[in-house]
Amino acid sequence: MTTIAVLGNGRVGGNLAAALTRAGHQVTVADRTPGAAAEAVRGARIVINATPGAGSLDRLAALREELRDKILVDVSNATTDGPDGLPADLVHPGSSLAEQLQEALPATRVVKTLNTMLFPVMTAPATLSQPPTAFLSGEDPEAKGTVLELLTDLGWRPEWIRDLGGIRTARATEAAVLFVPHVIRSSGFTPFAISIAG
Repeated sequence: MTTIAVLGNGRVGGNLAAALTRAGHQVTVADRTPGAAAEAVRGARIVINATPGAGSLDRLAALREELRDKILVDVSNATTDGPDGLPADLVHPGSSLAEQLQEALPATRVVKTLNTMLFPVMTAPATLSQPPTAFLSGEDPEAKGTVLELLTDLGWRPEWIRDLGGIRTARATEAAVLFVPHVIRSSGFTPFAISIAG
């Protein structure tokens, strides 16, 4: 059991918070009330960024001191929205939200994961007809090991998890969000994930 703060109480944050609570963790969800995020982060060992990616950098940079020495699990994708509300373009082309967060929060261990799938798959990977892949990007091996344990608690088998290396590799997984609007337009909001077949 560990203490986890989930920043963002929408579909992604709510889904993760419920699943991690069921797995036995002590989870706090921070809403948008003033001070809620700072208070939640101070009491947590692990912080999950499930806020809308386009505004995540500003929100989290404001919590720099509270996030010191924490593990920050970033599951967001920073995109602009198209006319239909689906992702259109990357906010950080040639970089990634995870890289920007790590640069802005040097005393925080940022790990990117779970951003290459629709949100229901994050907590129920075995419901897909073929195994999905969860990717890990980050500079700190110990932090990635802790996040791998969290993924296991969410139903991810070790063989479905791929450590890509340093935080710079997050730009590849974040760019995968550009697949999403085309898949949704062609097949609807049926749960799916990117999978590496080997």
